[in-house]
Amino acid sequence: MKTGQILLTGGAGYIGSHVNKLLSEKGYQTIIFDNLSRGHTELVKWGKLLEGCLSNTSTLDNLFKHNNISCVMHFAAYAYVGESIEKPGDYYANNVSNTINLLNVMIANKVNNIIFSSTCATYGVPDTLPITENTEQKPINPYGRSKLMVETILADYTNAYGLNHVNLRYFNAAGCDPDGEIGEMHEPEPHLIPIAINACMNDSYLEIYGDDYNTKDGTCIRDYIHVSDVADAHYKALEYLDNYKSDSFNIGLGYGHSILDIIECIEKLLKKKIKKKIMKRRFGDPPELFTSNTKACNALNWKPNYTNISDIIQSAIDWMNQR
Repeated sequence: MKTGQILLTGGAGYIGSHVNKLLSEKGYQTIIFDNLSRGHTELVKWGKLLEGCLSNTSTLDNLFKHNNISCVMHFAAYAYVGESIEKPGDYYANNVSNTINLLNVMIANKVNNIIFSSTCATYGVPDTLPITENTEQKPINPYGRSKLMVETILADYTNAYGLNHVNLRYFNAAGCDPDGEIGEMHEPEPHLIPIAINACMNDSYLEIYGDDYNTKDGTCIRDYIHVSDVADAHYKALEYLDNYKSDSFNIGLGYGHSILDIIECIEKLLKKKIKKKIMKRRFGDPPELFTSNTKACNALNWKPNYTNISDIIQSAIDWMNQR
């Protein structure tokens, strides 16, 4: 697909900016389309940035008509579980309705390739582990439901219009660009690793939501995958779309780390203890989530390069120190 441009919706965000860097290094021309409500212009260091919103179909249509777009990578979405419970309408409008706008404009302009930024939240609380692509999808919050709705819509558009699509269901993206050029800049920050690093650096309390789960140390276990490996999965999915049919892939390390594991690792790296405050469990937090990445490794010819949690965390520390 190097004959055309790659459009990254929401490409000024955390994952989109890392994908943009990798695609640019691989020789692709990229266009970043972002309304900058949660993205950052300083993360767009490659390609062309166009400010706009997917709710404006005339702007979208003009974008497609004046550029040779061969594939869309769709990152533009709200992604906070708690916020989705408080403001479900915002999530269905932005994550679902705006995606329909994008797909309709794509079809009208004969652009038939899309890679969708999905999530492990579509699985909800799994009955068995590890989670595979065949695990029943039963999301428990509006964020996860909005992503599953888009997956369903993509399947319908494939059947009706011949749309080629890949759903990449990320587990917990973590870490930052090892070169230090870009990194995580959420406001507010929802992710454990940067929150815990910040608590350690600033001698503040880290809130732990539940220490009585049926896990090895009572805290939740999650599958942390380096953001650069997530970016590489997008690059491999782009190659996959050239020759294969639409499909879905779980993107994770294949095993999990507990909250206390993460805390211990940060304490070792920073040589300082983290003050902890145990809180009540949060609604909808499964005790343990980790995936099997066998399908992605085999079908996409992809594998994680960052398999040591300390390397993932160190890249986040380096970014926060730099900032």
